[in-house]
Amino acid sequence: MRLPKVGERRRGKAAWYDAHALVTPLPAPESFRARPMTLAAWAALPEDEAGELVDGRLVEEEGPDAVHEVLVVWVIRMLGGFIIPRGGLVLGSDAKFVVSVPRGRKPDASAYLPGSRKPPRRGPIGVPPDIMVEVVSPSPRDARRDRVEKIHEYAAFGVRWYWILDPQEMTLTIFELGTDGRYVHALGAVDGIVTEVPGLEGLTLDLDALWSEVDRLGPESGEGPLGGVDTV
Repeated sequence: MRLPKVGERRRGKAAWYDAHALVTPLPAPESFRARPMTLAAWAALPEDEAGELVDGRLVEEEGPDAVHEVLVVWVIRMLGGFIIPRGGLVLGSDAKFVVSVPRGRKPDASAYLPGSRKPPRRGPIGVPPDIMVEVVSPSPRDARRDRVEKIHEYAAFGVRWYWILDPQEMTLTIFELGTDGRYVHALGAVDGIVTEVPGLEGLTLDLDALWSEVDRLGPESGEGPLGGVDTV
């Protein structure tokens, strides 16, 4: 599939993602099925016990690395700097959303635009945000979760825009919810400056600056000084 140019809206034959498939929920792969759990029990888990709820079972979350965290901080910074001064809200990666019964998710970031319904101060959130963001981790299992399972779940939940940041492919993909409850590919970009972000008129995303931040990380071993300055 060709990625649209930066700022380009895809027209004509678009790729659609059918949220109605959730009438029969997608089964979780056997490799990461875990212990049974209710939504109430999942919502009451302490902050230091990670996990998402899939088909009534607690499953492990992605294991974030430094690249993942650089991208999460960047997207929260970009969304927060634009939305919060305008009266909206941006939530981090520990917010728990009840996307369906019995499924609970913790996106890497989420945002409510000004004028949207407010999420509760405490407890799991059943109010869909306007934006949910996932940063893809390297493992095939995690990629499947973000690109297959969650694209169905978030559409059915009513999330208008779903962002996927993939550090391996160095891509930003944004899906927009149509009136029929299905996602359509709204934007795809690999580099440069995105000046037309769906749903956020006036926001500019500098992807070159983002990938430059990632490049400041050391090699796989974690060795090497930041910014090329020798340590003493």
